[in-house]
Amino acid sequence: MKYNLLTLAMLAGLTGCSMIPQYQQPVAPYAASWEQQAASSAQVPEWQLFFRDNNLQQLIRTALEHNRDLRVAALNAEAFRAQYRIQRSELFPSIDASGAGTHQRVPRKVSQTGDAQTTHQYSAAVGMNAWELDFFGRIRSLKDQALQNYFASAQAQRSAELSLVANVATAWFTLQADQASLQLAEATLQTYEDSQRLTELSHDAGIASALELQQSRTATDGARVTLAQNQRQLAQSRNALQLVLGAPLPDQLAPSGKLDNHSLADLPVLLPSELLQRRPDIMQAEHQLQAANANIGAARAAFFPSISLTATAGSLSGELSDLFGSGTGTWLFQPQINLPIFNSGRLKANLEYSEIQKDIHVAQYEKAIQTAFQEVADGLVARKTYADQLAAQEQLLVSSQTYLDLADRRYREGIDNQLTLLDAQRLNFNTRQQHINVQLARLVSEVNLFKALGGGFDNEAAPPQVN
Repeated sequence: MKYNLLTLAMLAGLTGCSMIPQYQQPVAPYAASWEQQAASSAQVPEWQLFFRDNNLQQLIRTALEHNRDLRVAALNAEAFRAQYRIQRSELFPSIDASGAGTHQRVPRKVSQTGDAQTTHQYSAAVGMNAWELDFFGRIRSLKDQALQNYFASAQAQRSAELSLVANVATAWFTLQADQASLQLAEATLQTYEDSQRLTELSHDAGIASALELQQSRTATDGARVTLAQNQRQLAQSRNALQLVLGAPLPDQLAPSGKLDNHSLADLPVLLPSELLQRRPDIMQAEHQLQAANANIGAARAAFFPSISLTATAGSLSGELSDLFGSGTGTWLFQPQINLPIFNSGRLKANLEYSEIQKDIHVAQYEKAIQTAFQEVADGLVARKTYADQLAAQEQLLVSSQTYLDLADRRYREGIDNQLTLLDAQRLNFNTRQQHINVQLARLVSEVNLFKALGGGFDNEAAPPQVN
């Protein structure tokens, strides 16, 4: 038996062949239109440093703990880790211990002695069953495929975390903007109601016409409609934020309606090569490509013979009391070879399918890179244009306020009619609302750029454990 175990060990040491094609990273389709702006030593901050608002940081921590989609992504990564461990276990023999007892009555018509008799047999054994010697690397290829799928799932989890952080920030800024819009609508309604009361008094005194009174009432009714719309939008935005959080919004974190353009840290511009190393979706696509490449090795190895071994050692006795006595030892050594001869082209088709799958993953990897470059380029354009637009919008806000002040004074002095004042009030309201919208769009575009650059988490963390 010692000789047989030594033989098995020697055979296992010979299993060093691999049919996996040498992996070559596809040439990235660089769209380096922003390279001149990039800094080779740039570092994208983690989300704790990028988002300076303490309330927003607290909301992000809550979402990372309670969000259900993120929980599913983490469980999927654990599931792929378990699948890898299952596949890796096939490289090693499975040792089992077994014991059995058999009792059989033999009728006299078939008994060798001519009398009915009952036979007893007891056995106990330790051994392995059908352990495949991986001469051509089929099992190792499947193990490598499972490992790369696990790595891809870990990157998918990182991508889910990054998306969650960006979604929480976007939902929070949207809630703040809706609160600001509601406050603007309330203030506008109050102004229209005050103006309507004055117009009614003027109408009762015979100064204001019925047309002017109706114009004032129409403006007030329109403000009430806008207020109801903003109330609904605020409630829906609050519900959307709570869904992303996976928990109720704390009362102490009620929105204030303030959109601070300085609540976000400045973002650097990465070189394209650095972007490839940070974006989790790109890294996920590459791991999936490597898994497809490993699967080709398994498909190639299937053309070659497979060799498996079964070996046991134990005791066999007709009496239970004598099962481990002298002279009861037994052993079994059973090698088996399986050579594919005819399978109607199944193995060839399986190899072709594996190669096609690899080509698909190459295209998906290249598409992930192109998408990443587009998102970064769009973010850089948005950064420049939103800054210009916000500056122009603030100047327009000053102009519209000056126009409103002049129209109000001239109306009170009797120089202009009420129609001019209502026009100035509507223009001022629309300008303020547009200013809120531009502030929100600018903050959201910076969050999207932060996500596009692969920020949010330390990219130098230790690789996932697979033990």
